[in-house]
Amino acid sequence: MSSKPAAPPPAAAAEPPSRAGRRQQRIAAAVLLTPFTALLVAVFLVPVGYAIYLSFFGEDHEGLGFGGGRTVFTGLRSYLAVLQDPSFLTGFGTIALYCVIFVPLVVLGALAIALLLDSGLVRLRRTAQMLLYLPHAVPGIIAAVLWLYLYTPGLSPIIKVFAQADITIDFLGLHTVLPSIVNIALWSGLGYNMIIFYAALQALPREVIEAATIDGAGGIRTALQVKVPIIRGSLVMVCMFSLIGALQLFTEPMLMNQATPMVNSRFTPNMYIYDAAFRRNNYGLASAASVILLVVTCALSYAVTRWSGRRERSAR
Repeated sequence: MSSKPAAPPPAAAAEPPSRAGRRQQRIAAAVLLTPFTALLVAVFLVPVGYAIYLSFFGEDHEGLGFGGGRTVFTGLRSYLAVLQDPSFLTGFGTIALYCVIFVPLVVLGALAIALLLDSGLVRLRRTAQMLLYLPHAVPGIIAAVLWLYLYTPGLSPIIKVFAQADITIDFLGLHTVLPSIVNIALWSGLGYNMIIFYAALQALPREVIEAATIDGAGGIRTALQVKVPIIRGSLVMVCMFSLIGALQLFTEPMLMNQATPMVNSRFTPNMYIYDAAFRRNNYGLASAASVILLVVTCALSYAVTRWSGRRERSAR
């Protein structure tokens, strides 16, 4: 009677890495993180630290302002001056209104275009993506100059066309200048965010979409109830980046400042900082305003991240 071959011994449990192995892992991690850490320190932490340092100092002039200035420690005086300046607070109000208009439009518009391209209803998708992304490739200052030409009365062919139809429109008026700025930002931002959403949609498992189709879900229902929830991470990222970019609004209103009195030199917080530093030569005030803007930006980014995390946990 033949005996059965002995069963192979069970596989030994994976042994924890030795001390030398852990050391090699730490070295590899340090090597990989060194370029990012060096760049973070050089372009973010050092400038932020220097701005905080400058915000506690100011220029003191002797002799009724005609004497030579000397740098003195002023403590929180610059911060109090910024927070008590109505023009700085008005600039934040302008940015808040800009965010309310711009962020939903750019996020929902880019998402709608990406869903449309992903649905397969659009022909020549590659060409459409290139044409939509092309405005983002144009530098922001050039885009602002082009749109300023289209907004300027006496030069704009758009205004002339409206005039022939007895329609008078002032793109640089009191109630239209902010939507005009939003239009410039949308023109350059929709294509970029569309690419992010489209890439996320292309990574979705096709079997999930096929299962929704088999269950009888139409195109719109599949897009809203299947695709959008799965790419929630990309949606939150685009919202946060759009919000940060909106808080840093500078190029478009800075150029419009030369064409309309409705945009003053302190129209946005960034313009206030530029005016304080390079027109009034008050680097302490400019640094304090920069730090306040940084704190507001970080706080809003943190709030968006926390809100997204809570929504994701509740959805589970």
